[in-house]
Amino acid sequence: MTFNTFLHFGAALFCVGLACFGIFRDRRSFVHRIFAFGMLVLALESLFTYLSIQTLFPEEAIRWQRWRWTAAALLPGSWLLFNLSFPKGDSKLTLEKWKWIVPGIFLVHLILVMIFVSDFFCGTPVFDPFHGWMISLGWSGYLFHICFLVSSVLIIMFLEKTLRASSGRQRWQVKFIAIGIGTIFAARLYTGSQALLLHNLHLELEVVNGSALFVAGFLIFVSIFRGHFLHTNIYLSETMLYRSFTLLIVGIYLLAISALALATGSVQDNLVLALRAFFIFLALVGLTIALLSDRLSLKMKQLISRHFKRSEYDYRNAWIAFTERTASMVQGKAFCNAIVKMISEMFDVLSVSLWLLNEPQKNLKLGGSTVFSEAQVRELPGFQDGAAAIIQFMRNRQIIVDLEAAEAEILKRSHVAFFQDARIRYCIPLMSSGNLLGIITLGDRVKETPFSFEALDMLKTIADQVAAGLLNLRLSEQLQQAREMEAFQTISALFTHDLKNLASKLSLLLQNLPVHFDNPDFRKDALRSMSESVKKIDGMCGRLSIVRERLELHPVKADLNEVFRTTLAGIKAILKAGLVEDLHPMPMIFLDPEQIRKVIRNLVLNADQAAGKGGKIRVTTGTQNGWAALMVSDNGCGISKEFMDQYLFRPFSTTKKQGTGIGLFHSKMIVDAHNGRIEVESEEGKGSTFRVLLPVRKVEGGRLKVKGIDS
Repeated sequence: MTFNTFLHFGAALFCVGLACFGIFRDRRSFVHRIFAFGMLVLALESLFTYLSIQTLFPEEAIRWQRWRWTAAALLPGSWLLFNLSFPKGDSKLTLEKWKWIVPGIFLVHLILVMIFVSDFFCGTPVFDPFHGWMISLGWSGYLFHICFLVSSVLIIMFLEKTLRASSGRQRWQVKFIAIGIGTIFAARLYTGSQALLLHNLHLELEVVNGSALFVAGFLIFVSIFRGHFLHTNIYLSETMLYRSFTLLIVGIYLLAISALALATGSVQDNLVLALRAFFIFLALVGLTIALLSDRLSLKMKQLISRHFKRSEYDYRNAWIAFTERTASMVQGKAFCNAIVKMISEMFDVLSVSLWLLNEPQKNLKLGGSTVFSEAQVRELPGFQDGAAAIIQFMRNRQIIVDLEAAEAEILKRSHVAFFQDARIRYCIPLMSSGNLLGIITLGDRVKETPFSFEALDMLKTIADQVAAGLLNLRLSEQLQQAREMEAFQTISALFTHDLKNLASKLSLLLQNLPVHFDNPDFRKDALRSMSESVKKIDGMCGRLSIVRERLELHPVKADLNEVFRTTLAGIKAILKAGLVEDLHPMPMIFLDPEQIRKVIRNLVLNADQAAGKGGKIRVTTGTQNGWAALMVSDNGCGISKEFMDQYLFRPFSTTKKQGTGIGLFHSKMIVDAHNGRIEVESEEGKGSTFRVLLPVRKVEGGRLKVKGIDS
């Protein structure tokens, strides 16, 4: 048994198995029964082909080929009937339209092969030991192959139509059975075109049909196994011939092999011509697969619309107009009004409104409109329910929705009064990162001109840019609010920090009051301390009214050592650690004594808390490379390198349990305002040193100046 005979015998058994498998899936289904009938016909045809290939006698070859083509005469009608019944959604209507054509296809093929059987073949079959039997076709056989080729094209067109109408899981179910059946008849197109071109049958080429049967059988088995049933709810379009790739590809194929035959000048070298035509067939099969790709189809539409059609809109001018109108807009209301006005002018739509999604309340608020004011919107009948319905409908949609379309029929019917009064025909979602920011609604265009594909594409592009602009405005607003809150928290922390220091001072005073009340000097100091505390509180309250302004300094000529001594006098009594003073003579410098006292007080108190009872604090003053320097050192716990690198001098960052995290931040603000700097050296477990460096300044015109730079 040769490979060719084995292939056809195995294909016949495979087809019988598929027929049984299909009929057992659903015995009562018409489409399953017609599928089983079609597979049995293929099995008979493959069996007769097997018998004709293996015979060694011309008479038997002719006899088995006549039986083979008698069985093949049932193929076009049966598989066309299957294709008409396969889409369950409109099969009855389709069968009604084709009720005369399908029987006609059966009759034409049967008449040619049975009534005119004597003219189906002509001459005596020729046997080639290398290529097998070659049988010349008579006029009946030639006409039969023409009808078979046309019927095969029709079947493949219906399969293409089914694939185009399917989507999602439906396409997942029917894809393999459509490709499988299409493979069978695509192979018949190839072998049939060779028979027409050469005017005879080459049984060697039947290996193509046998191979196609095996491949198709496997694909059909996968499809039935996936979908369990052969019918599916698909509604086919009436425009079957309008965009069919089948006619295009078959036409290209037939023209190619005809040109190939003319180019060779003769058809004597049948094998070479057949091989060349076969390679053309394979190339066209690959082209068919590529053209059936949804992504490629979409790209082709976009390519044609953008590059082979005259642009309806000048995108460059539209982009310039959009940028000019919106670039300077920092307020949402002005931005929205500019957008609706531009859309109205560009697309000749009198009614354009931009609605913003108010996320917490899950409703819409008017951003801008060419026809409504905010007061008029509130008077629209059914506004709340209509707005909620639009949000729900548009939230998961990325495309423009026409309320006159079937998909929006339920929405419009439920809120028809609102849509009419709001003059809404089209809804365009404003999406950003999968979130709905708002909706642009449009009424009918002037003269009710429909939107073209390019106009809808332009609207979608504008909507994407508007969504990005709205998101930027929203983020800017949130950033501004965050900055205002941060400023409020900073001022609050500064205020709290100063009050905490004053409270500590007054608390110590009250603790010592019963013990030293009879001491006149103590009472004098107590009154002075309370007076200063009240004055400081009044000053802080006054500064709260100008929290948006920068830190204001009142520099005077002062001695840094004297400023330190007056600061220490107010806090020395509450220190737990021992304090060592190492003050060196220093030149007079310009500074704000009140602000510098805050810095010194904060550094000394921090050192005291770090060193604790029994610890040691050392304060040193002097000059350093032309700077007035004050150093506060302690032998406390120290600061980790990570905290120093990432958090030191940042507000609300502290290592103390009861700290506010604002002291060092406030101190750095004061030193920076003096055009100075703070340097820190610390090691965990050994202590820390804070060095305040203040430049030598001179005053000109009442403003601090350092090296010609205004502070």
